[in-house]
Amino acid sequence: MPTVLITGANRGIGLELTRQYASAGWDVIACCRKPKEAGELTALKVEVKALDVADAASIKTLATDLKGRSIDVLLNNAGILGRRIGFGHAEPDEFLELQRVNALAPLLIAEAFVAHVTASGQKKIAAITSGLASITNVNDAASYAYRASKASLNMVMRKLDYDLKDRGIVAAAISPGWVQTDMGGTDAALKVEDSAAGIIKVIAGLDAAKGGGFFGYDGETIPW
Repeated sequence: MPTVLITGANRGIGLELTRQYASAGWDVIACCRKPKEAGELTALKVEVKALDVADAASIKTLATDLKGRSIDVLLNNAGILGRRIGFGHAEPDEFLELQRVNALAPLLIAEAFVAHVTASGQKKIAAITSGLASITNVNDAASYAYRASKASLNMVMRKLDYDLKDRGIVAAAISPGWVQTDMGGTDAALKVEDSAAGIIKVIAGLDAAKGGGFFGYDGETIPW
């Protein structure tokens, strides 16, 4: 039975990814900051672990707790949106907090769990990014801090794929699309079930040739 570790598993896309992986027979390690408050998640009867991705000590503690476990797919889903503000309204602390959670945390998690992934059969690291991270496809949407943090995440994933090839690990960034979640809002085009199913399919199809890529939930390559 393959194992997936999912961060930010208590709501939205993370919760649906947990549900679908569990339904498919995977061993799911579902992580969130406050498991006791994650009623929907615990109801799925998966293995729930406490993890604050913004806390380096929390990451190391979980990695130690899971020492000796193999993790086929390390799925960095946890992230924050911040305020949708444009030019002239940048707030330094908020900008840096998004970088810490959305870009630095996945790197620290990859470093902490690299042995777990290396020991697995599938050896995959994936991160949920955003189409707004595309530098090529700049549009009028604001969110400087969010877009920059996800662009940073894309570089982290591309570099991880480059650095971990010798271990047989494949890494990639996947955009979920505009999804009907608390973050995406009710006007979003995609149902969370469809986005999660697409993400899982993209991860299943990852191989060395696709390593370091930036993909949509539909499998299409997104320009950097």
